[in-house]
Amino acid sequence: MQNKDLNILNKFNILYLEDDVNLLKHTHDVLEDFVNNIYAVKTSKEALEILKTKKIDVIISDILLENENGIDFLKYLKETKHIHIPTILTTAHTDTKYLLDAIKLKVENYIIKPINIKELLSTLHDILLPIVQQKEITRNNSVIKTISAITDSKQVDVIKYIINNLDNNNNFSASYSEIMEKINISKPTLIKLFKDLSNKNILIKIQHKTYRFNDQALDEI
Repeated sequence: MQNKDLNILNKFNILYLEDDVNLLKHTHDVLEDFVNNIYAVKTSKEALEILKTKKIDVIISDILLENENGIDFLKYLKETKHIHIPTILTTAHTDTKYLLDAIKLKVENYIIKPINIKELLSTLHDILLPIVQQKEITRNNSVIKTISAITDSKQVDVIKYIINNLDNNNNFSASYSEIMEKINISKPTLIKLFKDLSNKNILIKIQHKTYRFNDQALDEI
């Protein structure tokens, strides 16, 4: 795990499926210090309920669960629900059949129990790093495209500030005064910027002090 920045994990949500209560709690307690949220469940039914209501970035699932099979659950997600989420399988067995099934499912990794936490964290890092990098590329492209939509170079820092502070739903929340505390810009210039971005449908006001950044509008610039 040398030179791996585990801080990138703190923006992601993990679904952990394991029927061993002690292992479930132990792994949950460790991972919650590194990730944004970890939802630990014992059955596929509970896992499905989480998937209905929460944004999940990675699934960690045991293969041999009580009265069910983790591989069958993943097949159901992909083939029936069309849910494709990066997955790490855990198992106490090294049976070739399980390995072949995991390969067919194109799971990202296969970890033999007892779980080595360093190995698990390293695997999570390797799975999520490309997602972080792609988000960074997208954010930079958004900055470039948005800047091209305005004319006043003094507003560039504001554009960067907005995009760097978007939440997972592409929403930005701040008052003019809060922005001005961070960036040296006059209120009239700031108001003009927000008006220009609004007219171009790039920033959509959804409530007081909260705007949705509409990156689709950038394709029309």
